[in-house]
Amino acid sequence: MADVKRVLILTADAGFGHRSAANAVAAALKERYGDRCQVEIVNPLDDKRVPAFLRDSQSDYDKIVRESPKLYRLGYEASDAVVPSTLVESALTVMLFEALSDLTRAHRPDVIVIAYPLYQSPLAAVYAFRRRTVPLLTIITDLVTVHRLWFSNAADFCLVPTTKVADLALEAGVAPDKVKITGIPVDPRLGQEKRSRAELRAELGWRLDWPVALAVGSKRVEHLPDTLRALNHSGLHLQLAVVAGGDESLYRELQATEWHLPTYVYNFVTDLPVMMHAADLLIGKAGGLIVTEALACGLPLLLIDVLPGQETGNAAYVVEGGAGELAATPLDALESVYHWLDRDGRLLAERARNAGQLGRPQAAFEIADLAWTVAGQRPHKSVLWQDQTQRRLALLLRRSGLWGHKQQRSETSREQKRRKHPGAEAPG
Repeated sequence: MADVKRVLILTADAGFGHRSAANAVAAALKERYGDRCQVEIVNPLDDKRVPAFLRDSQSDYDKIVRESPKLYRLGYEASDAVVPSTLVESALTVMLFEALSDLTRAHRPDVIVIAYPLYQSPLAAVYAFRRRTVPLLTIITDLVTVHRLWFSNAADFCLVPTTKVADLALEAGVAPDKVKITGIPVDPRLGQEKRSRAELRAELGWRLDWPVALAVGSKRVEHLPDTLRALNHSGLHLQLAVVAGGDESLYRELQATEWHLPTYVYNFVTDLPVMMHAADLLIGKAGGLIVTEALACGLPLLLIDVLPGQETGNAAYVVEGGAGELAATPLDALESVYHWLDRDGRLLAERARNAGQLGRPQAAFEIADLAWTVAGQRPHKSVLWQDQTQRRLALLLRRSGLWGHKQQRSETSREQKRRKHPGAEAPG
């Protein structure tokens, strides 16, 4: 079809949130625009030309977070300043330039949606060299505490989840007309469920008469086993649905547990949206994805793990909004659940109402519509910004050796095309 719009979504696999945000936008685009839209999701860090330490940072993420949280926090905070982040952006431009240059040539997108913060400066370099632009949309995937690398005027729109992040974007120098509050995109199914809680529980095989605590684990939810142990011996009228999140060790431990409450154990699931709508509360970590999904379902959160850095803000957002509690110990978790269920669940119902007010289940569709609207448009870039960028990047890439390599390859390609098709000029 001649009028098909090509959308390229760039993500990474450091945790689940970035990939899930990308999948949510892709699903919304397909649902809204069908065959008129061609969507590709790509992780540029999988390119073998990307330095190994940068590729491996995705798989090392879980280990660093779990075994060295203080070191992770130190690195996060040390790099979250103007000078360090500028140096990091320059280094990223050198390391990712070739991969992103070839990637954009291969896919020829009409719009690029970015769900990971490392790609903005390299993409600015790619299009500065070509003296043309493609609209860039950046989706920020944390609710309050956001690293400075996310904020770049290279993007045509900075799509933020909350007013607090919008303020951070403006403080970082992002132009006001580029900042849009959309929420974090979540699975479109979260906002489309029409079945009652009783119907969903019957489908899942859960009891209909007792409240359900949905506990979502992974290798990064360190305190989940101890929290479940406390609840399991509480004697509360409560049932547990526990998802190990693909953590085989945790799954085996859960299967071997002698449960005193009605408990349903799962390893990795694909119907988490259904489970969220069937549950009464969620127990887990303060990750941007799980928090956003729970709020989109109006599901109160009991947060038992908080990663220093970006997740600190996520936890504060939930607690300050009255949508959940932060439990530092298993005893704190047990106390919170007890109070939520007391007096016929009055406090639990209040937390659920607050969660629903904070949730934005339509975020994926809002972002999909914006991507569709700007696809193929020539975004407005100030001449001053473009000239400064070109001069800075030219100097940087000359020093790195990439300038000469790319220029030579580009000139060779144009010469070959001229010989094959006299009078024709290779596209930029």
